[in-house]
Amino acid sequence: MDNHNVVLAHKNLLEVFGQRDPDARAAAIREVYAEDVTFADPEEVIVGWDALDRKVQRLLDEAPGFAFTPVGEVRTVQNLTLLSWQLGPAGQPPVVSGTDISIVEDGRIKHLYTMLDTPVPA
Repeated sequence: MDNHNVVLAHKNLLEVFGQRDPDARAAAIREVYAEDVTFADPEEVIVGWDALDRKVQRLLDEAPGFAFTPVGEVRTVQNLTLLSWQLGPAGQPPVVSGTDISIVEDGRIKHLYTMLDTPVPA
């Protein structure tokens, strides 16, 4: 199970949140998440495939030219996964970093939480 959860964590980051092609992203969403997936970040809580797709599109629209990069290994305990990441312009230092925490049920992500790191003062 752990290997499958590792794959889901990477697909969540790269094939959903990092995917700018709407059709490819929609297909990945339906593969990776339960239909009634709950996603929570510091801004809001949303439920369902369509709401998640709209959220990702908004994030990508606000960050043209930015790319997600995984940081370190995916950590798992039973059905819980943690994957840290960075987001920023390709080839430049990241502007934000965080960790995705997901709960997997029946082979798909049922709950996804994004925790943002506190920026280091300049």
